[in-house]
Amino acid sequence: MLDESVRALTDEYLQHLRVERGLAHTTLEAYAHDLRVFGEYLSHLGETLASVRTEHVASFLGTLGDRKLGGRSQARYLSALRGLYRFLLAERHVVGDPTELLDAPRKQKRLPVVLTRAEVLRLLDAPDDNDPAGLRDKAMLYTMYASGLRVSELTGLALDDLSREHGLVKVN
Repeated sequence: MLDESVRALTDEYLQHLRVERGLAHTTLEAYAHDLRVFGEYLSHLGETLASVRTEHVASFLGTLGDRKLGGRSQARYLSALRGLYRFLLAERHVVGDPTELLDAPRKQKRLPVVLTRAEVLRLLDAPDDNDPAGLRDKAMLYTMYASGLRVSELTGLALDDLSREHGLVKVN
């Protein structure tokens, strides 16, 4: 059960976000959900928003990790809590911000998508060899594939960057 003072202060903050900051409806719903979950956590501890310490917030974030919530979701919870406490400080409902010393949870980096050998061969064979633009495109694809150049690096090359006699490309 959510403590009435937690509910009232959270509603006041959400109203502030809606009116003063003009946040999107979906963002407001997400923040409302996150703050309600935090409020329920506080009620189990017997704490109020004014009595929360950094350890409580860190412990709460730990429970999110235990529930297998990803880093992005945990970071959203922390963002909602930081915004709430900044608001509560500005409105003098609390005397300190228990979120200010916390680092955002690490967001897991996704592995890049890698083409299969067959997909690479199809890509390299796609340009038309009988068309000048096709020959250019094929040369660009082979250069990128063989050297590991990014598209921006390839398109930034000038003729002066090519050494035909040594078979080298200078990338800036």
